[in-house]
Amino acid sequence: MTETVELQFDTEIRTASDPDSIRQAKNLLSKGQLVAIPTETVYGLAANAFSAEAVAKIFDVKGRPANNPLIVHAFSAEMARDCVSTWTREANILAEKFWPGPLSMVLPKSEKISNIVTAGGHTVAVRCPSHSIMKDILRQCGFPLAAPSANLSNRVSPTKAEYVADQLSGRIPLILDGGACQIGIESTVIDLTGETPTILRLGMIRKEQLQEVLGEVQLAFEKGVNEKLKSPGQLRCHYSPRAKVILGEGSWDNLVNKLDKNMHVIACESVPNDRDPATWHEMPNSAQGYAKQIYETLNRCDQANAESILIQPLPLGSEWDAVRDRLSRASMN
Repeated sequence: MTETVELQFDTEIRTASDPDSIRQAKNLLSKGQLVAIPTETVYGLAANAFSAEAVAKIFDVKGRPANNPLIVHAFSAEMARDCVSTWTREANILAEKFWPGPLSMVLPKSEKISNIVTAGGHTVAVRCPSHSIMKDILRQCGFPLAAPSANLSNRVSPTKAEYVADQLSGRIPLILDGGACQIGIESTVIDLTGETPTILRLGMIRKEQLQEVLGEVQLAFEKGVNEKLKSPGQLRCHYSPRAKVILGEGSWDNLVNKLDKNMHVIACESVPNDRDPATWHEMPNSAQGYAKQIYETLNRCDQANAESILIQPLPLGSEWDAVRDRLSRASMN
């Protein structure tokens, strides 16, 4: 599907901190065009969330399945309330605690939000991003932005402008370069429409943090391909590089000793003396540092034309759950 999109733009990459770049982005979005914008999580492919025609372009450009809904980004809680029909007590608690930041809340949608945004569902995921560039554009536009990751569907999310260009150059008019994203993986998504708040997608805001302010919080069961989705990140196969991702199991030393010399490795250990440093990607030992670098590392493996990537087993702590989730889905490619 993605290969049939006509390459119709001479894509511009502009420095996001330039006021002229912000004005250009605002003008394009106001005219129903798409713009790739940095957020604190990953780069987003933004369109006017109140325009069904503009949002449809996101699905076309990404090759995104129509049953995979989008997250709507708002400048403030007030703008977010304009996107929903019911603003709950739990939503108010979470907004005060975690917004602006990497938390998306699923609530009943307002009539202003088109069914294409929600994949035909009656709920919408909303969040207030903390990235200064995204906030400035939202403020200047005065309308919310639907903004999934700025990549082709199911591929690795981009955390730098160059990775957006690798996948979407020629498909969109403008990419704003705001440098590397601070967090590196997508937001936590929590559904507030049922009896018990339910995490639909894991992120760097953990279950324990949500329980501290809400009480009982549960994790959603994995969705099948044909089931109705309330948010992105619920499909079994997602966030995948072109290379085959292999999750290491058993003795790490034994795995390394048996490695094909051309296989790329992502590990929290230094490169062994007998390995090519170009194929060994050393990662930080902290969950936060690892999350910030994992998508960039997977993108670099793709740029190096890696055929396979071996991932060292992650620590078992809950702070690693979101990273573990992304790598598990990436390994289903």
